[in-house]
Amino acid sequence: MLSTNRNASLTKIYLLPNTLTAGNLFFGFLCIIRCIQAKYCNEGAASAELYNQAVWCIFGALVCDGLDGRVARLSGRESLFGIEFDSLADIISFGLAPAMIVFFLILSPENNFPFFKRIGWLIGFIYLLCGAVRLARFNVTHHPLLPKDQRPTSPNAVFVGLPIPAAASVIASLVLVINQFDLKAFAICLPFLMLLIAWLMISNVYYPSFKHLDWTTETKLIAFVIIISTLAILALFKGLSFFILSITYVFYGLIHHVRHKKPL
Repeated sequence: MLSTNRNASLTKIYLLPNTLTAGNLFFGFLCIIRCIQAKYCNEGAASAELYNQAVWCIFGALVCDGLDGRVARLSGRESLFGIEFDSLADIISFGLAPAMIVFFLILSPENNFPFFKRIGWLIGFIYLLCGAVRLARFNVTHHPLLPKDQRPTSPNAVFVGLPIPAAASVIASLVLVINQFDLKAFAICLPFLMLLIAWLMISNVYYPSFKHLDWTTETKLIAFVIIISTLAILALFKGLSFFILSITYVFYGLIHHVRHKKPL
């Protein structure tokens, strides 16, 4: 039984981490606005730019999402309110917003893709549904009031199922690459990739978790050089490098699971 003080602390609203979560939600909302504006923009170049802005809004949400939990853990300000608020923001920024981007680009009945004319909305909904289920499963299995004998036995350094921010990152970065290099013919791959990602989110495939990394984490010299080099490549190639990293993360867990028939 948790103490009264412990119960009270779980319901508190801490300013800094929840402000970052609100930033996550803001970027998701802004992404949806940019998608709508892009859809009804009559100029092709302006429409592409609006879609690019929508994608960068998702990346902004990713930054806020990556910081809010770390700030809460480092300052000892974790709470049930923060956990639930974070999931609500995630389903908008990483569930609904990417689904809207793909729907307006590919799945909308007005686009010239007959196969998706009738079922486009369903594909978007499947992605959104799996994202919501993924978040609900995570919240339930990691709830601090859940008895220890009912908690998952998976290691702390992994996620069970593809995290929804990683799923959104793949979709967003692919849209950015398609617009950047004018690869409109490859846009047809988005719905199929979306369905694969949707399945991975609710699967039992294990993915590496980087939550244990913080400002006090020590590393070896070679690893440090690799990290700095990776950041430099990200800054240089932007959308393409984000897509390569995201898709590598997705298929790393899947291939490892298939090869070893077990988690990482």
